[in-house]
Amino acid sequence: MQKNRVCVIGCGNPLMGNDGAGVLTMRLFEGKFPDVDVIDGGTGGFGLIPLMEGYEKVVIVDAMVGIGDRIGDVLTFEVPPSWDLPAYALHDIGIGEVVTIARELGYASDIVTVGIEAGEIQAFSQEIDPAVEEGIRVAGQVIQRILQEWTGKSASIS
Repeated sequence: MQKNRVCVIGCGNPLMGNDGAGVLTMRLFEGKFPDVDVIDGGTGGFGLIPLMEGYEKVVIVDAMVGIGDRIGDVLTFEVPPSWDLPAYALHDIGIGEVVTIARELGYASDIVTVGIEAGEIQAFSQEIDPAVEEGIRVAGQVIQRILQEWTGKSASIS
């Protein structure tokens, strides 16, 4: 399969409640933009770096803790999230570190991170807080705009 030059990588664990927000957001784009690959990044960490190989532009979407004022807030980072933020990832390293390493290694020229404030992460739950569900919808709209700008094409994700 030939790769496209743009991809969306969703991170998180859908079996840990709100932590699944990134993967659920990523799924909104499956089959919607023919020039965009959609990749399940699992729980992220170092494993994200090889997933970016061969792409010019990457969107990473993940549930994060401590980035927003309230549960469901969506923040977009065009530069890696600060390493000084409170712990916002359940991964071996956070998204900010992954993006910094990927850029240093010469992967993707554009990497945008979309974070959804997850609040409490519950172990062994598939329930998503209603505010996080709204955050997933908003993050989908944000990513849709990014992809339209990058590809010059539009698609409905509803």
